[in-house]
Amino acid sequence: MNTLRGKFWIGILALVLAGSAFADEGLWLFNMPPTQILKSKYNFQVTPEWLEHVRLSSVRFGGASGSFVSPDGLVLTNHHVGQGAIQQLSTQDKDLMKTGFYARTRAEELKVPGMELSVLQSLEDVTARVKGAERPDMTTIEAAEARDKEIAAIEKEEGEKTGLRCSVVDLFSGGMYHVYRYKVFTDVRLVFAPEYLIAFFGGDQDNFTYPRYDLDISLFRLYENDKPYASPHYLKWSTDRLKEGDLILVSGHPGSTGRLLTYAQLEFLRDVGYPWQLANYERRRTALKYFSRRGAEAARNAQGTLFGIENSLKAVTGYQSGLLDRALMEKKLKEETALREAVRQDPEMEKLYGKAWDEIAQAQKAFASIYKTYRFFEGGAGFSTTHFSTARNLVRLAVEKGKPDAERLREYRDVALPALTRRLTTAKPIFDELEVFNLTDSLIQLQKEFGSMTEVKWLFAGRLAEDVAKELVAGTKLGNPEVRKSYLDRGLQAVYLSDDPMIKLAWLIDPVSRGIRKQYEQEVESVETRNGALIAQALFRIKGTTIPPDATGSLRLSFGAVNGYVENGKKIPYFTTFKGLYDLAAKNGYKDPYELPASFLSRKAKVNLDTAVNFVATCDSIGGNSGSPAINRKGEFAGVLFDGNIQSLPSRFVYTDTLNRSVLVHAKGIIEALTNVYDAKPLAEEILGKK
Repeated sequence: MNTLRGKFWIGILALVLAGSAFADEGLWLFNMPPTQILKSKYNFQVTPEWLEHVRLSSVRFGGASGSFVSPDGLVLTNHHVGQGAIQQLSTQDKDLMKTGFYARTRAEELKVPGMELSVLQSLEDVTARVKGAERPDMTTIEAAEARDKEIAAIEKEEGEKTGLRCSVVDLFSGGMYHVYRYKVFTDVRLVFAPEYLIAFFGGDQDNFTYPRYDLDISLFRLYENDKPYASPHYLKWSTDRLKEGDLILVSGHPGSTGRLLTYAQLEFLRDVGYPWQLANYERRRTALKYFSRRGAEAARNAQGTLFGIENSLKAVTGYQSGLLDRALMEKKLKEETALREAVRQDPEMEKLYGKAWDEIAQAQKAFASIYKTYRFFEGGAGFSTTHFSTARNLVRLAVEKGKPDAERLREYRDVALPALTRRLTTAKPIFDELEVFNLTDSLIQLQKEFGSMTEVKWLFAGRLAEDVAKELVAGTKLGNPEVRKSYLDRGLQAVYLSDDPMIKLAWLIDPVSRGIRKQYEQEVESVETRNGALIAQALFRIKGTTIPPDATGSLRLSFGAVNGYVENGKKIPYFTTFKGLYDLAAKNGYKDPYELPASFLSRKAKVNLDTAVNFVATCDSIGGNSGSPAINRKGEFAGVLFDGNIQSLPSRFVYTDTLNRSVLVHAKGIIEALTNVYDAKPLAEEILGKK
């Protein structure tokens, strides 16, 4: 690029992209850490040894995070991350969500059926191999299929070579590919969980707010060969109280950000995706609250689903608020305009990358035209019941296993089968009354949107949605894990000849679902991936790889300072205390959502009220970071991330650190509660390394 105009636009682009260069932005790869930023801003030196220790101390909890906190396989995460397991271990007579749980001996630790956690052992850049599968003369669809086959081959080869579960992760919208190798643990046991009242103190109305006073923690232990796993890497516990300005680093598995999305993709989310999601969540929340009024048992059964829906509703509302913010959208448009103009001024770059944004914009129009169909059929929104999900998996697995591994739907490849098989064969409580209720609600919406479709007409046959739901749930035997296992063992013929109504429904719907999925993959996903990679290459040529990729659910490192903030002219302190917790409960008459459990009321005199409970920091985070450890300069566990304030939600697209804060449980508050509220001194001593 030689022209003055070209240099001008590169300069403009650099200024635009540098807007947050001094903010604590970034969900960084462990093999591409922000070494220089941490050194220059915080005088903290990240070494390869430090990174390895933190990586091997970090634990993946499905779509969330956790960390080893003792050499005996003890893992700490959030209560809301462990909630599914806690509910699964509960019964009508012993509700662990209500009473909490503490195993005073190893023998009392409760094994969680079907649960698996994983630890990232290593990662490696395989971009050249994945992208090498493409040829210039390939169509977008052909290129996507070639990449997909190469990814499947890498995952299979790496798994066979290492004995680990290996997954290829695409980064920078397809600009890079790394293989992640995980050690998987399937013997996971519950050690400790506080009562739901204190884990989610303040309820939904305080979710995504601050100040907070939540003991949002739970502790599990990993076992190997029926013995506690001897974890060679774990985080030693900090006994220091954090001070304002202290550096903390966060290691976790952030789920998804959209900071590298094009302007057209943001418009699609704002105008199509998020409005549909918000309406769906709002309707389901209202319905589940109505269901919960049927009685205490109904409320207990619906609690987990309702929590998830309310959390998602609030999160997506926050994301949408960012996209409805004119200033944010103008910033994104300015960034894109500067990058496109810099590309346009270089003939070579224009030839390679110039059409990428327009092709992605066209793909958004294609997605908008099929979005509802995709969500209702392939996304399962039209058949909201555990039984249908099981039936679909059985049907598709039976079909896909007969194909070469690389040609299967990605969720049925060999690398995914152990986890899928475990989920399908594990006994879990299923509440048929709730299943009928949820299925009825979704079928009503399905009939409203697609009532003229032949398959939908066949399903209803003139009947009411509730009658169809009752018949399907009452007739299926898929709630029995032995039945599910039998189908897996007997294969395609057994599934094909099954008279189970849920399996028949899955067969009926599968052609429609596969068709809309194929259309999405060809017209949307493949176009976004190929052109997203081109945009990433343009960025790399101009800026290098000094910017972090969007979150993908893979292990990342972020950092920030412990800091309060000023909101509406009021100074918001960086930490809260047990005194503030008790005062807030008393102020609200100890009533929902500020009711305290009996343990906290009866032990108040023993609690050091000045001990910090929660705190905030500028570290970058997003959904999936729940349970992430906060690590101080000494490499010690200083807290656990459980939320962000409401101002953090638009950071899905643009990060700023003026008001954006992550919310964490303080390490000292955890020990105070274990010791003086729950009489769990042995557990506290294990964490503190005193036993």
